[in-house]
Amino acid sequence: MEERRMEFRLEHDSIGDREVPAEAYYGVQSLRARENFHITGLGMHPQLIISVAQIKKAAALTNQAVGELDERIAKAIADACDEIIAGKLHGEFIVDAIQGGAGTSLNMNANEVIANRAIELLGGKKGDYTLVSPNDHVNFGQSTNDVFPSCGKLAAIALLNQTQDQLRRLEQALLGKAKEFDGIIKMGRTQLQDAVPIRLGQEFHAYAAAVARDIARFDRAKDELRSLNLGGTAIGTGLNANADYVRDVVGALSKLIGEPLSQAEDLIDGTQNLDCYPAVSGILKSCAVTLSKMCNDLRLMSSGPRTGLGEIDLPAKQNGSSIMPGKVNPVIPEVVNQVAFLVIGNDMTITMASEAGQLELNAFEPVIFYTLFQSIESLGRAVDTLINNCILGITANVERCKALVDGSIGIITAICPHVGYQPAADAAKEAQRTGRPVREIILERGLLTREQMETILEPYAMTAPGIQG
Repeated sequence: MEERRMEFRLEHDSIGDREVPAEAYYGVQSLRARENFHITGLGMHPQLIISVAQIKKAAALTNQAVGELDERIAKAIADACDEIIAGKLHGEFIVDAIQGGAGTSLNMNANEVIANRAIELLGGKKGDYTLVSPNDHVNFGQSTNDVFPSCGKLAAIALLNQTQDQLRRLEQALLGKAKEFDGIIKMGRTQLQDAVPIRLGQEFHAYAAAVARDIARFDRAKDELRSLNLGGTAIGTGLNANADYVRDVVGALSKLIGEPLSQAEDLIDGTQNLDCYPAVSGILKSCAVTLSKMCNDLRLMSSGPRTGLGEIDLPAKQNGSSIMPGKVNPVIPEVVNQVAFLVIGNDMTITMASEAGQLELNAFEPVIFYTLFQSIESLGRAVDTLINNCILGITANVERCKALVDGSIGIITAICPHVGYQPAADAAKEAQRTGRPVREIILERGLLTREQMETILEPYAMTAPGIQG
C-alpha cells in the first residue's frame, strides 16, 4: 500500500523561509521553537494553553470595542479561542514547557494556531495570513512580556483552586477522624519521649487546624496572582497599544473568566518584578511542610506491627517487600513526604529564577511556571491519595493505646501540683528503675490516697484543662 506523501506550505519569518506541514495549525515560529528546545519532553500545560486563549479572546474583543480590530476578524479570533478553551487543538501547541525567549515561543504558538483556525473559520486556507495575521491581528496591542506572565498567573490560579478543594476535603476527613477518635486516650510524646496523655482525636483535630491555615494561605496566594501586567506590552509602557485598550483589557478578561483580576498599578513594576512567585511558592512550601509532618506522625504511630508504637493501623494498600512475606509499608504517607521534598526543592528554583531578571524583564518565567504548576498539582494529587487511600481508612488500636498510657511514667506529671516536684520525680525514677507501675509506687509511698490518685490520674481529665478540681 502506497504511503500518503506529507504536504507542506512555505512560511517565512525573520530567520528565513521554512516548510511547515500543510495541515498544521502551528506555524514557522512554533516549529523552530520545537527544534530549539528539547528540554523536558513535555508540552505546555493544558491550563496554560486555556489561559493564553482566554487572554487572546479578551484582547481581540477589546481591540474591536476600541476600534482597532475589524469585527469579522475579531469574531473569528474569539471563536477560535473558544475552541481552544473547550480543549480542542491542544495538540497543535508543540513547544516545550521550558524554553528560551521569556515565553515568546508559547505566545507565537498561540498566535499561529489561533490565526490559522480563524482563517479556516473565515473560509480561507491555513497559512494565508493576509486574512488573519498571527502578529498584526491575534497579537495586536500585546507583547509576549505581558501575555505570558498574565496567562501563567491565570493558570496558577485555576490550579490553586483545584488543590485548595482537595485541602478542604482533607480538613473534613481529619475532622471526621477527630470526632471518631475523641474518646481514645494515648500517650503524647515530646522529642519522641513519653510526655503526658492526649486523646487520639485531639491529634487529628490539630492536623485539621493546620490544614485549615493552609487553606486560608491559598486564598492569599491567589490574591498575589490576580494583579496582571496585561496592557503593558513590551516593558510596561504600553507601546503600540491603544490607550483605551490598555485601560479596558484586564476588566474584559476578568468578566470573561469570572475571576476578580486587576491591572498592576505600575505596569513597569508588574513587568519586571516577579516577587509574587516566591510568595506563592512559599505558601505551597508551608503546605508541604504541614502535610509531611502529619505523615511522619502517621508513620510513627502505625509503626510495627509488633515492635513499634502500633497505636493506629493504616489501610494496607500493597505488598511492602519482595523478600519479607506479609510486610506492609505506609506507602501513602511516604509518597506525600516525597511530594513535600519536591515542592521544597521547586521553591528554590522559583526563588532563583525570580531573582535572576535584569532591568525591564525577567526571562525565566517558563521554568517558574513549570515548577510552580508541578508543585501545585503534585500537592493536590498527594492530598487526594492521602484522603482516599489513608485517612478515611485509619483505625485505632484502642487497647494498645490504653496499655501504653497505663504503663507510662509520663502520667506522674499530673501529680506534681499535689505532692511537689521532687517526690513525684523520685517516684518516676523508681518506676523507671524497677519497671513497676507509677500508680503502685504512689500508693506505696503514701503520696496520695487511692481515691485521690484515681481522680488526679483519670486519663481523660488529663487531656482536658479545667476538668480536674
